[in-house]
Parts: sequence; structure tokens; C-alpha cells
Amino acid sequence: MNKRLFAILSVITLDAVGIGLILPILPDLLKELTGSREVSLLYGVILALYALMQFIFSPVLGVMSDRFGRRPVLLASVAGVTLDYLVMAFSPVLWVLLVGRAVAGITSANLAVATAYISDITEESARAKRFGYMSACFGIGFIVGPVIGGVIGHTWLRGPFFVAALLNGANLALVYFVLPESRAARRAEPFDKRSLNPIGPVRWALGVKPLVPLIGMFLLFGLVGNIPGTIWVLYGEEKFHWTTVSVGLSLAMFGLCHAGAQAVITGPLTSRFGAARTIVIGIVFDAAAFVLVGLATQGWMAFALAPLFALGGVGVPALQAMATAEVGEDKQGELQGVLASISSLTATIGPLVGTATYAATKSFWMGAVWSLGAALYLFAFPLMMARRSAITEKPLAPSPKLVG
Repeated sequence: MNKRLFAILSVITLDAVGIGLILPILPDLLKELTGSREVSLLYGVILALYALMQFIFSPVLGVMSDRFGRRPVLLASVAGVTLDYLVMAFSPVLWVLLVGRAVAGITSANLAVATAYISDITEESARAKRFGYMSACFGIGFIVGPVIGGVIGHTWLRGPFFVAALLNGANLALVYFVLPESRAARRAEPFDKRSLNPIGPVRWALGVKPLVPLIGMFLLFGLVGNIPGTIWVLYGEEKFHWTTVSVGLSLAMFGLCHAGAQAVITGPLTSRFGAARTIVIGIVFDAAAFVLVGLATQGWMAFALAPLFALGGVGVPALQAMATAEVGEDKQGELQGVLASISSLTATIGPLVGTATYAATKSFWMGAVWSLGAALYLFAFPLMMARRSAITEKPLAPSPKLVG
């Protein structure tokens, strides 16, 4: 693995660890700040606020990285999130936590820039494999982060925020001292302030006909994928009576299996079956995991389903690779900003819908929200047919080779 790829994957891993640290303790922190035992809807609002900021700022950071380079944008965003975690660590009231999560969402929009960096240094034929590595790094983050967060949060509720700040400080040093720039800045070109409009890049992407069905699939995958991220902690605590330590261990098990699947399986699957069939494989495994976890009656059953959930994730890197093939190299940052923004839009809607559905149905069937998620995957198949029709109208031009 070359130096640049190793460095950017390390950045992504540390970022994911920082995010994972917070998840096990957030419900208890909300209970402390509000004095209420019922925080399901507020928990959804917190997650949605974070994602809303990512939705607004991911295209902006993507466009800025195309113009000014990936490295300066990464430096600014990582510095911002480091300071923000420190502010949240001292949060005495709910509104400070809300503002802190909004700022964290803005600065965490740098995933679009990191993804564009990987596109810059990777040949098109190897992108699905490397996007699999990227997803694996998030899996590793959810192995380490939730375990540390659950253990520290069990004895010191605000401790995980300090650890997250420390890790992001390490991230800042890594970007500054190790990570080289992946593309030349375009400062000499006239700067159009309209490019900072987060809706502009989305309009551009919707004008690329073969991208439209893929964008629809990103919306769908994002909505379904937000169900575990939103409900897992609440579901585990209320149905299986898990402690913060148990929640952390469950997320770590999920992360371990996810990292293994993304790093080892995604590339070979895509090479052997192609991106489209790999997406179908992911849908089948993920839908099966959703149905089975909704029917689970004991906590160990949820742990046992971690491999199925992990195999269900192989479709997203294949979908990302499909999308990068539709645009030129000078638009990769803008494209990744759009895709990250779409994922953030679904992460804004998903927690609100997911927690509301869970709160409304848990009195008679806690697993209802999981079955709904599995059913949503049915919409993927007409979108795949629409993409096939779009690409038959206009053949793809080969992309130039990159040094990676």
C-alpha cells in the first residue's frame, strides 16, 4: 500500500473512531441534560441535526477541494471538529450540545474530500476495491470507538468527548505532517461564489443522465442504512437490556465484521461479478439481516447477525465506483460532495422517521421498523433497470489512467 493511500485511510479511521466514541453514551447524556427517561425522539433529532449540516456543507467542501486542493480543506475541517468536541465535553445544557453537534456535522463533511482524494490517486478499475478499504476503515473505527466510548462512558459520561478531541488532534497532525496534496489547486481560475451554493452541485449531477438512477439508489441505501445507526442503541437497551458496555461491544462486533467484509470481499466480488451484481448481493444479505434482527428474542442473536449486516455493506463501494466512472477527473470532488450530501440528507430524514416509527410501534412490535427497512430495498431494482437504459443510450468514455 502506497504512502498516500495509507495516510488518507488512517485519517478516515481516526475520524470514525472519534464518531464511534460518542454513540454509546449519547442517550444517557440526553437523559442527564433533560431529566427525562424518554429520549427516543430527541435522540433522532440530534442525529438528524448532525446529518443536516453534512448535507448542506458536503457539496461546498467538495467544490472547495476541487479549487483549492484536498489538503487545506481537510486541515481546516479537522481543526474545527477537534475544538468542537472540547466544547461539547463541557456542555452544561442541552442547547450547547445541539450547537456542538451542528458544528460537528459541518466539519465532518470532510468525508467527501477524503473520498475525492482516493479517487485522485486510484485508477478507475481499482476504485471499488479502495472504496471498500475506506468502508473497512469506518468498520475499524466502530470496533475501537464504541468499545472505548462504552467503557469510559460507564464511569465518566463526558470522557468520550475528550478522547474524541485527542484523536482528532492526532488526525490534524497526520494531515499536516504526512498527507501530501493529491491535485493541483486551481486558484488562477475566476472564482464563482455561486459554486458555494450546496444545491448547485446537485443540479449539475442531476444533469448527468446515467447518474440520476445512481443518485436514487444512494438515497435509498442511505435511508435503509440509517435504521441500524439510529435504532441500534435504543433497540439494544430496551429489548435486550444492554448496558453501555454491551452496546459498545455490539457495535464493535459489527465493526469487526464490516471491516473484514469491506477490506477482503468487496474487491474480489466486484471483479468477479461486476458492480451491479455486487449491489444485488449486498441488498439480499442486508435485507435478510434486517428481517432476522427484527425477529430476534435474545441479545446474542443480534451479535450473531453482525456478519450478515457486514456482507450487506458490499454494495455501497460498488455503487460509489459506478458513480465515479460517469464524470471526469476534474469533477471527482464535486461528485463526492454530492454523494456525501445525499447520504447526509437521508441521515437527516432517516433518524426522524426511524425513531418516530420505532416509538409508535415498539409497544406492540419492536421489530416493525426493521421489516420496513428490508421492504424499502424493493425500490432498488427499478432504479437499476433505469440506469441500464440510460447507459445504453450513451457509451462511457474511458478515463485516463492515474498514478496511485
